[in-house]
Amino acid sequence: METYATTTALTKAEQRKTMARALDIWANETNLKFNYVKSKKVSADIVINFFAGAHGDGQPFDGPSGTLAHASLPTGGVVHFDDEEDWFLSSKGQEGGTEMFIVAAHEFGHTLGLDHTNVPGALMYPFYSYTPNLSLHKDDIEGIQSLYGKP
Repeated sequence: METYATTTALTKAEQRKTMARALDIWANETNLKFNYVKSKKVSADIVINFFAGAHGDGQPFDGPSGTLAHASLPTGGVVHFDDEEDWFLSSKGQEGGTEMFIVAAHEFGHTLGLDHTNVPGALMYPFYSYTPNLSLHKDDIEGIQSLYGKP
């Protein structure tokens, strides 16, 4: 995981911790391991950026409350977040806006190769719903383990 551009809504440390937590929920159900890459000399498999509006990938962001983020499939390893969202962390007791952890976890599912599911309650369901103490649904676990195996 590597982050090039960050949001000003949260500190860099908060963002890095949140991204690591979001990746860990997938790693805990597989044999995947994720490491933060800080050096430009080492390429990362997943690159995270925050952008507003058009940002060169043909999928412009539309401001608050629209498209929150998007991700490429494993061949690209790119996750983009809309920097115009009002990002917050429920783990800090904040409320209102867009909860970063659940959005990041969902988008990382795409980057790892999962598509949307039609199972309500699953993390990969196309609509986000905030859930305290988020854990993967059986459908999410079966999907990720079909790609990467069990831990």
